[in-house]
Amino acid sequence: MEVLFVSHKHPPATGGMEKQSYELVKGMHQYARVHTLIYTGKGSKLLFFLSLERKIRLICKKNPGISVVHFNDGLLAAVCLWHRSYSHLARVITLHGLDVVFPNRIYQRYILPAFNAYDSIIAVSEATAEACIERGIDATKLSVIHNGVDHTLADFSSKYSRADFFKERWGIDAAQKKILLLLGRPVKRKGFSWFIEQVLPHLKGDVLVLVAGPFQPKSMSGIIIRMLPGRLRKSIELLLGWPSDSHALKRLLEDEVFARHVQHLGRLAFTDLQELWTHSDAFLVPNIEVEGDMEGFGLVCLEAALSGATVFASASGGIKQAIRHGVNGLLLPAGDAVTWAGSLNAYFSKQPLVKEKLGNARSFTICQYGWGRMVYAYYSHFVELGFVQQKSLQRNQLISIDQVNPALQ
Repeated sequence: MEVLFVSHKHPPATGGMEKQSYELVKGMHQYARVHTLIYTGKGSKLLFFLSLERKIRLICKKNPGISVVHFNDGLLAAVCLWHRSYSHLARVITLHGLDVVFPNRIYQRYILPAFNAYDSIIAVSEATAEACIERGIDATKLSVIHNGVDHTLADFSSKYSRADFFKERWGIDAAQKKILLLLGRPVKRKGFSWFIEQVLPHLKGDVLVLVAGPFQPKSMSGIIIRMLPGRLRKSIELLLGWPSDSHALKRLLEDEVFARHVQHLGRLAFTDLQELWTHSDAFLVPNIEVEGDMEGFGLVCLEAALSGATVFASASGGIKQAIRHGVNGLLLPAGDAVTWAGSLNAYFSKQPLVKEKLGNARSFTICQYGWGRMVYAYYSHFVELGFVQQKSLQRNQLISIDQVNPALQ
């Protein structure tokens, strides 16, 4: 079997979609002959999009065995929707979340429903699939294939004690502190500023919130974007993945009341993240509901669980498919500050019991999620789709012959 993967979300860029794209392409080599058309950050992205049909046609002409073309997100699917030169091949798209709920009237009314022209649509979670159906996607064309996670994370062993790690690496005396970790780009749906402002003041004891991830609170681009009208600003922020919560986060970090309990660590190496997951008291994913945005899956929750963290996450979007409440983490209502504060305070008072209850988090996550499992699910789907596509072509050829020569009827 031969498959062509088309993606503009791929390393060296980093993120959940990039990781999924990389693992899918890499893993598929063991099942099929793989061809790729990938934007790697070099040259104009606009030119990459504009030249897609020509390049796909040339690759397919050079490799006539290709039977499936896979587009790895809704933006690519939208750009390639009207391509006709390879319409005889099975065309598959994967939708991740934001590319379904993106709040643009033209996109929602005309482009998204037109995705029904594709042969198959894969959603990364049940929540993403539900959002697709609500917006006119044909349920018979939808399949759900969860993202995976790297199982080797479970093998990580810290070379530090908790006290030594925080003291030597960050200059933090962690002896009496409850250390909570937030991770990621500060977009509004992540709920960073919401948690610090609404939940942190109600937590008991000496609590320190560490925030890790890219953070550029001062930039000319940010100033220009904030000057735009509300709806336009929101659309641009979502389209670009702009850190829409960074301004509010900066304000809180500069507030002397909050600054004593919050520290931003910036972008970190992955080994540092593993150490933080291992030694922090809890890893928090306090997503809030934001109109026109959603968390498609929740890969970081799985990475944290495999690294030994106690995960508290909002029951929002696809996070509900990554975390099983009471098994590999704890799910809390999104945006409910009272419940979040109460649950964390209760956890602080009986931390060993909660950790014991979640003692099978690693094994459960390994059993339920893996990149190999995801890749095989895609391969099986492609095989089935290719078979159906081949039968359809054979049927169309017979119909065409019958029309030309009625004597054959």
